[in-house]
Amino acid sequence: MALLLALSSALAAPPPAGAQEAPRELSLEEAISTAHANNPGFQITRNDEELASQDVRSALGGLLPTASASSGMAWQGAGEQRFGTLTAEQLGFRNQPSYYSSSYSLGMSYTLSGSTLLAPRQARAAREATEARIETGGANLALQITQTYLEVLRQDEALNVVRRELERAEYNLRLAEGQLEVGSATPLDVKQAEVAVGRARVTVLRTENAGRTARIRLLVGMGLDPDPDVRLTTRFEVTEPLWTEEELVALALERNPALDALRASLRANDVAVRAARSRFLPSLSLSAGIGGFTQRASSTGFLIAQAEGQSEAQIQQCQFQNDLYSRLADPLPPMNCGLLQLSDADRQGISDRNSYFPFDFTGQPPQLSLTVSLPLFSGFSRSRQLQSARVEQENVRHRVREQELGLRAEISAGLSAVRTAWRTAEIEEQNSAVADDQLRLAREQYAVGSASFLQLVEAETLKAQADRDRIGSVHTYHETLADLEAVVGVALRSSRDGSR
Repeated sequence: MALLLALSSALAAPPPAGAQEAPRELSLEEAISTAHANNPGFQITRNDEELASQDVRSALGGLLPTASASSGMAWQGAGEQRFGTLTAEQLGFRNQPSYYSSSYSLGMSYTLSGSTLLAPRQARAAREATEARIETGGANLALQITQTYLEVLRQDEALNVVRRELERAEYNLRLAEGQLEVGSATPLDVKQAEVAVGRARVTVLRTENAGRTARIRLLVGMGLDPDPDVRLTTRFEVTEPLWTEEELVALALERNPALDALRASLRANDVAVRAARSRFLPSLSLSAGIGGFTQRASSTGFLIAQAEGQSEAQIQQCQFQNDLYSRLADPLPPMNCGLLQLSDADRQGISDRNSYFPFDFTGQPPQLSLTVSLPLFSGFSRSRQLQSARVEQENVRHRVREQELGLRAEISAGLSAVRTAWRTAEIEEQNSAVADDQLRLAREQYAVGSASFLQLVEAETLKAQADRDRIGSVHTYHETLADLEAVVGVALRSSRDGSR
């Protein structure tokens, strides 16, 4: 027995006069792929993947040296400066001009430690865990869309059923009116038939509204604007579940998204434990740098006067020493104090150097340093971090085991529920056929006057209840099968696309 659940129906108001565009068709596969591409909540989850990839690039960048370059300019106005407790005037520097200065520096540093070496591996493991969580979110979204898709199909089938009930109620009303005309029925029978028609119309209105609501939920879950004209095309067949519990458990242990996410988290925690251990190892730091500067005074005359003052002081010192040398018992040869006199070339050099600003730099000595650091005691913080990583690793390992045991139990219960739902759907299909025959016989007997209108109403009620039970059993079958597919992690149902 193959029972098709998916039926298409137009739930909107009757089409206006003239041409009308055909409703957009939508299969279950298209609904799921559209939801993966547009559902806002799932897009938020997927954004974590880019951040995790950036973490991997950042960890790889940590294995490379860092470099920096800086340059700047400064201006200092004219005036009296203070050097500690002395002023520039007290040191012999009066009427200082303003200064312009510029400088640059280039530096490079490199740090290597156990944590740095393990950071890329840890980041990759974290990215795998993030991807697994995204897969879990995608599987949950697929289950949600599948359930909503099935609910729309259920409402479509229910609408067809209640419309047939309305047709039968209207037929019974005409039949009761005809029987009243020939004297085989009473006015009470006609009134009861009219009430049945009114109730059937109310049921149709409510079912139409439920169908529109289900479509809205489906399209909103897909991340789209509601479109009441969308037509679902995937048909689901009720087939006997022939899978064994062992093969489903094997599939679930391999493909279940939640279990994959836990295993990825366990791998990430394994690396985290090794990274915590590496904090007890020494680290290496290397740095190097070069730089330069230049400076320009607003007044070259001040610099020359300053140099002349220094030259005059040196000449006086030289002459004083020569006087001392001449007073010795064995006089030393005098120094040539004239060499200390500031020459025109020296003045020109001072003027030339004052024009180096801003790019003719004077280089500073390069710097290079190498440091090896061995952590000895840090207040047990490293031990606390290592123990925390080990505890988390053990907790995730227990959660993996718990998930594996839970999958076995869920598959056993889920497969039993699917088998029960399949058998129930078969029985309800037979009940619906029997109720249909009973209704047909009740109509024939009422038409010939061998049955009362009450018996006809009872047969009609049984037929309506049988149709509802049949729809409910089919929906339960597909719902339990969707839950089982979510646990296993693979598609089990037989489905095909088509339109009626």
